[in-house]
Amino acid sequence: MASVVFYFQVHQPIRLRHYTVFDKSSRYFDDNKNAQICKKVSGKCYLPANRLMLELIRRYEGRFKIAYSVTGTLLEQLEHFSPEVMSTFHALAETGCVEFLAETYYHSLSFIYSRGEFVEQVEKHCETMKRLFGYEPKVFRNTELIYNNELAHQIEAMNQFDAILCEGADHILGYRSPNYVYKPQGCQKLRLLMKNYSLSDDIAFRFSNRGWTQWPLTADKFTQWVNKVNGNGYVVNLFMDYETFGEHQWADTGIFDFMRHLPDEIFKHPDNDFKTPSEAAMAYEPVGEIDVPHLTSWADTERDLSAWLGNPMQSSAIHELYRIENKIKAVGDEELLMDWRKLQTSDHFYYMCTKYFSDGDVHKYFNPYDSPYDSFINFMNVLSNLHKRCERPSIADESRAPALG
Repeated sequence: MASVVFYFQVHQPIRLRHYTVFDKSSRYFDDNKNAQICKKVSGKCYLPANRLMLELIRRYEGRFKIAYSVTGTLLEQLEHFSPEVMSTFHALAETGCVEFLAETYYHSLSFIYSRGEFVEQVEKHCETMKRLFGYEPKVFRNTELIYNNELAHQIEAMNQFDAILCEGADHILGYRSPNYVYKPQGCQKLRLLMKNYSLSDDIAFRFSNRGWTQWPLTADKFTQWVNKVNGNGYVVNLFMDYETFGEHQWADTGIFDFMRHLPDEIFKHPDNDFKTPSEAAMAYEPVGEIDVPHLTSWADTERDLSAWLGNPMQSSAIHELYRIENKIKAVGDEELLMDWRKLQTSDHFYYMCTKYFSDGDVHKYFNPYDSPYDSFINFMNVLSNLHKRCERPSIADESRAPALG
């Protein structure tokens, strides 16, 4: 048996506007830029991809199944700027073949810095899934698949999830395969699904690479690799950004045609099927425990947190942000709290990454800044103003535009 488990991360941050040290306004976010990008990605990815997934679910009469983790920051933007995308997500939810996962509402690193804030954001996200889609998430995935044993213990203690997702990094698995269900170390009931990063990245990153020895990737060829799991595992966990379809891999690469033909090829093998993460987690017994004492992620070759916390700028910015948590919450101002939470979105720290910036790699994708240093300065200018509002909330700019969320 090879159960293909598709999970798509669907996320856009709420980007900051250019904010100088002389700025006094509490209007921090660039609504024009956010609307522009949201509409652009909706047209290239979200709308055509959602319509394709609906087509496949209907064609295969419910045997094709997928899962989404849609961040709160994107949902707010879709409701304001691209409501037609929301209607397609509602249609997907109504099929009964789509699972919506839980995560931090603001796609934040709060688990590392504030467990209380982390729980509040997860609960807010679950409430939003229930309100918008009538779905109560049973599977949790943390921001950027950041994971360790403590996270699994925290999620199990919340007593509302059946499973959690993790990167199937080589240094975690050792000789073992990501194609089985596991238990997190020390957990009693929680199941663990691990990303098959090799097959996932064949689609997400290598699909249009003409220098790749396996180019062009066809549905038939990919299915042959999936079929090799039969007898050597139970699940093929394909976890990737949804923007893979039409944005990272443009339509003219054939990515939509690949996805359109993949289910037919998968179903040709009588032992293959598609499952949602919760279905896969409960269908197969765990074959062992996975011990992850140190934080991991799905980013870069290191699979660590250096993309967000790898230099002094990033460390300084995020420590200052969480240092004022108690002050922010003591004020009791919902707009102030909402602004602080939007600043927690991991992308703001990703923009400050200096790892490979000069090489023009993925760290520059959708980056609104000319350099990581510009990002840091802009963020700290905003944070400084936020801190002043926290101490003297009455001085907030009365001309503030209505905020998303």
